[in-house]
Amino acid sequence: MARTVGEALDELPWERLEPALGREPAAELRRALRSLARKGAAATEEDCGPLFDCVAPDPRGVTAAATAALPFVVALAGHPDMGARATLVQLLTGLSGAAAEADAAVADAAAVDAGWHEAWRRHRPRLSRLLADLRSEVRREALPLAEGIGVLLERWRAETDPTVRLPVLLALGTAAAGSGSRKAEAEGEAEATERVREVVADVLDTGTPAMRVAAVHARAAFDQRAPVRELDLLVEALSDPAARPGFEALWYVPDIDGPLNREDVLSWTAHLFEDAPEAALSFVVRLVDAARRTGDTLLCRAALDEGWQLLVSMRSAAPALLPRAGALLGDPDDGVRYRAAHLLAALGARAAPYADELADLLDDPGEDEFFEGTVGDHARWALTRIGDRRALPELVERLHAPYKDQYSRGYCLGDPHLPEVEDVLAPLRAHAELLLPAIRRLLRDSDSDSEGGSGSDVGSSGRGRGRGAPLTVPFLRVLQAWGPAAAPALPEVVALLDDARYSFAAVDVLVAMGPAAAAAEPAVRRCTVLDAPGNHHHVAWAAWRLGGDHDAALRLIGEAVLTGERPFHGPVHLLGDFGPAAAPYADRVRRLMEDGDTWLRPRAAVALWSITGEPEPSATVLEENLPPVAHGADSYGSFLHALRALARIGTVSRTARALLRTVRGFDRPLSTYRDHRAILQDETIRAAIDEVLALP
Repeated sequence: MARTVGEALDELPWERLEPALGREPAAELRRALRSLARKGAAATEEDCGPLFDCVAPDPRGVTAAATAALPFVVALAGHPDMGARATLVQLLTGLSGAAAEADAAVADAAAVDAGWHEAWRRHRPRLSRLLADLRSEVRREALPLAEGIGVLLERWRAETDPTVRLPVLLALGTAAAGSGSRKAEAEGEAEATERVREVVADVLDTGTPAMRVAAVHARAAFDQRAPVRELDLLVEALSDPAARPGFEALWYVPDIDGPLNREDVLSWTAHLFEDAPEAALSFVVRLVDAARRTGDTLLCRAALDEGWQLLVSMRSAAPALLPRAGALLGDPDDGVRYRAAHLLAALGARAAPYADELADLLDDPGEDEFFEGTVGDHARWALTRIGDRRALPELVERLHAPYKDQYSRGYCLGDPHLPEVEDVLAPLRAHAELLLPAIRRLLRDSDSDSEGGSGSDVGSSGRGRGRGAPLTVPFLRVLQAWGPAAAPALPEVVALLDDARYSFAAVDVLVAMGPAAAAAEPAVRRCTVLDAPGNHHHVAWAAWRLGGDHDAALRLIGEAVLTGERPFHGPVHLLGDFGPAAAPYADRVRRLMEDGDTWLRPRAAVALWSITGEPEPSATVLEENLPPVAHGADSYGSFLHALRALARIGTVSRTARALLRTVRGFDRPLSTYRDHRAILQDETIRAAIDEVLALP
């Protein structure tokens, strides 16, 4: 090998870059490589950025630039005086993996540059030497480059660094799984696979706790039931406080910077039980119980996080998690109390036995560094879900507080986080009288702020004012859900009709208020957005609902349906509200129901029933939206729409009843969400199922 990194690169075929790539791409690649060579041992991961930009695999596969750069990257990664070698090896493994994925997908085989495989073959000896490099981090990162179980077994026998032996063990499991899936294995490969089983069995018997857990992961790669059989081992190893440092000392895996700690490994281990839900629940609750016994806060947090993921994916987890969360409301750790309160809030009325403990936490300022809100926020939400009036004082103000300074939210989907304001308040219609004064005051304040605010957020009608307020629309959704009970807020809602950002939602609130909002009909007519035809129809419909001109509204909406074009074909959903008076348009509605798409057909079906009063053929069309969910699809929006429409029509077929009983028996929540909204949506849909099944 040349004395310096620069000399090593000088020996390579620079003259081939420009013919292969073109002048500018070749110049960029040359600059990136020379820059790394100049830095030598001082090169860092950040310094590799320009090289990654030139050659890293993109969604289309492995490019000609990668092929041209391969000899240079191999030289840099293998030179002992080069810094950031582990990062360069990551680039090589990424390119190799991208090529393998594209080759496996026949349709994407052309995504690999024609010269790549031959170039890789030529450099295989030097690539293999990376597996025995003097630097442990290079050996770890090079493990994906090992070809065959035999190479990995050789590394297992030769390797003395525990931080490399663990990832070698994991790689052996993955390789054995791939070997077992191939047909007609050669005798030598089959024997090598048996040696892997022996290695894993030996580590399970004699390894440290971290290594034993790694052995379970390795065995799970080729033996799916291994985690279930080794459940006791996993719980014991992960719950032993004395074993915690051993995980962070050993658990390195390729392409992840730094070691995983015990809590990271716990989360990874929980995924081994994806096809064994009962074992997954046992794994979690036993870890929670162990953490409570030993006072292991970090273990308790991590186990509760996995319990939360189970709760939003399997309803049967609730009975086991409920009492444990209730018992943890008094835990001294803020993060544990936070998770417990959030879990109980999601469970709603089932958390009623813990109402007093939750009430004691209403002013708890405890937080978790990764999640939004306080323990008190989630305890208050839990009490609203239970129906406990102790949550009501200052509820609206507390919900509004984070938004005072144009609060911007950020959270990871699936993690605990604060509920939407409307999710908290909309179910509290029975307490509207107590809650309305605060909502009205905040709506007035937001309207005043808008008039005096800066900015030019102007609607298409030219009537937008200032910057608005982040909770104006959520509050309007709440008032719409409350319907006539929201009537005292009539002045505040009418005031918003003059702002095109809020007028559409405000109109819906006024219609929901019913006769109490009749005086607002002239103001509704004046809020029409002139350059938005759909808004004209909506305003005309709303004005009629508030006592305005029935015939004019019917004529405008009916003609829009007659002449409407794809994709919506006019406001057919509004036409149905006119009932038999819309009979002149029934034939058009029937054609839309017969010929429309999956969005239009059910809406036209509801309109046709409203006009004719005949359950068929509307009910049959609506029932078409039931089988997909019963057969495993996640089209819950159209499913819920169909259920609500069938409940209005008042009839359901025997076949549909059977489908709904099947869906009702699912353990998974009926939702595409994987946070608390999964439970809220599941409750809504199941209530609608029960309503339909109760039909005569």
